[in-house]
Amino acid sequence: MKSKLVIILFLLLVFIGNAQTKDSISSLKPKDKITYKQLIAPAAFITAGTLLLNTKLNKDLQNNANKLFGDNFHTSADNYLQFVPVAQIYLGKTFGFQPKNNFKQQTINIVVANLIMGTTVFALKNTTNQERPDQSDNLSFPSGHTALAFTNASLLYYEYKDSNLWYASSGFLFASATGILRIANNKHYTSDVLAGAGIGLASGLIVSYWNPFKSLALDKNKKTTAFVYPQIGTQIGLGALIHLN
Repeated sequence: MKSKLVIILFLLLVFIGNAQTKDSISSLKPKDKITYKQLIAPAAFITAGTLLLNTKLNKDLQNNANKLFGDNFHTSADNYLQFVPVAQIYLGKTFGFQPKNNFKQQTINIVVANLIMGTTVFALKNTTNQERPDQSDNLSFPSGHTALAFTNASLLYYEYKDSNLWYASSGFLFASATGILRIANNKHYTSDVLAGAGIGLASGLIVSYWNPFKSLALDKNKKTTAFVYPQIGTQIGLGALIHLN
C-alpha cells in the first residue's frame, strides 16, 4: 500500500504533464489565444495541492513516503535534475531537432518564464508560511524545485513538439523525478509538489504563447551572446548573463 501511494503520485505527475502536452500546449500556435482548456492541467495541479494542505491525507502520504524511502534517505540529485530541461532546450538543435525559436528567443523565454514562476513561488512561500516535513523552515508550499523543473519542461515541449515528440516530452520525466525526490528527501509534502508543478506548467504555457520581446530588433552589426546558468547554494534558481557586442 505504501509503495502504491508513491507510484500513484509519480504516475499522476507524468499523466497530467503529458495531458498538458496533448490538450494544452499541442493546440498552441504562434497566433493562438490561450483558452480555458489549455489551463485545465495547471489548474488541476494547483487545486489538488491547495486542497491537500493541512490534511491528514497529506501527512499520511508523507509518512508512507518516508517509510518507503527510509527515514535517513537523502540525495542531492533533485538539485540538478530540475535544470535538465533547460539544457535540453539548448541542446536539441545539436541532436538534430528543429526548435521553434532561435537561441536569443529561447533565452528570453527561459528567463521570463522562470521570473514569473519564481515571483509566484516566492510570494506564496512567504504568504502561506507552511512548515516543511523536516521542520527546517516555513517555506514548504509550493515546491520551488518542482515549479522550476515543470516550467522549463513546458518550454522544452513547445520548442520541439513538432520536430520530435519523444524528445519534447522527456522533460516531464525529469520534472516528475524532481518532485518525487523532494518528497523522498522529506523537504516537501505532496501538496507542495502538486502546486509547484501547476505553477510551472502555467508559467511555461503563458510564455510559450507570449514569446516576449520576439519583435525586438537588434543592429545587424551587433552580436548578442547569452548564457543561462543554475545557481545552487543558500538560494537555488537560474541566473542569466546577456552581453551586447
